[in-house]
Amino acid sequence: MIRSFFYFIKLIFQQKNLILSMAKREVATQHIGSFLGFIWTFVHPMIMIFVFWVVFSLGFKVKPTNNVPFVVWLTAGMAPWFVFSDIVNGSAGVIVSNSHLIKRTLFHSQILPFIKIVSCLITHAVFLLVLMGLVIFQGMPFSIHYLQFFYYLAGMSVLALGLGWTVSALNVFIRDVGQIVAVVLQTGFWATPIFWDINMMPPGVQTILKLNPMYYIVQGYRDSFIYFSPFWKNPYDALYFWTVAVIIFVMGALIFKKLKPHFADVL
Repeated sequence: MIRSFFYFIKLIFQQKNLILSMAKREVATQHIGSFLGFIWTFVHPMIMIFVFWVVFSLGFKVKPTNNVPFVVWLTAGMAPWFVFSDIVNGSAGVIVSNSHLIKRTLFHSQILPFIKIVSCLITHAVFLLVLMGLVIFQGMPFSIHYLQFFYYLAGMSVLALGLGWTVSALNVFIRDVGQIVAVVLQTGFWATPIFWDINMMPPGVQTILKLNPMYYIVQGYRDSFIYFSPFWKNPYDALYFWTVAVIIFVMGALIFKKLKPHFADVL
């Protein structure tokens, strides 16, 4: 079983050229027939951030958090959540929408959720560019700690891929999975401290909220771009996150591998 599992993972790296090619095609397909084309990739996150900034800063008059401009604090939290949400939500229907490929005996369908990750990273890069622009505009300092966002991005990708394998495989047999995923992600968006500071909650509630593995990623992005706190400063939080992420990753791979032979019969 162990050898079979590692072979399942190994196939992803062997298909890296195909993954990059299909990811590029997926991104290009999103803008076919559009006059502005790839520019919409920049417009969407900027408008989203602007709307939330107007609502919370000007409407609700939310004050800076820990002397950090709210728009910067908000964007640093939104960036990892939205790429995570796009990956998991998009992975739910990726097998069904590519049924013509699944029926080909030589196509390794486990790469489809990974393709979703690669394509979503382009939008994530735009989010990060907007974040850096806000940092410069607000006159905030630069730091080498910016680079550690790659660590948190890697952790988020492991978690998202495990979930992507799980929901994509289950959705082939239970089509309600896609709707359930959308509801869970919407609930998780508000349950994760993106718009609000977790320190405003009682200690007991904070402990429960920190069980959400995406809390570690969201806080990690803020530690990287705002607070300049090294990722090794919270070893217990890191141990908990990686334990959960690896378990979900392995379980997702095993579920996908178990159900994969039956995809063509159902589609």
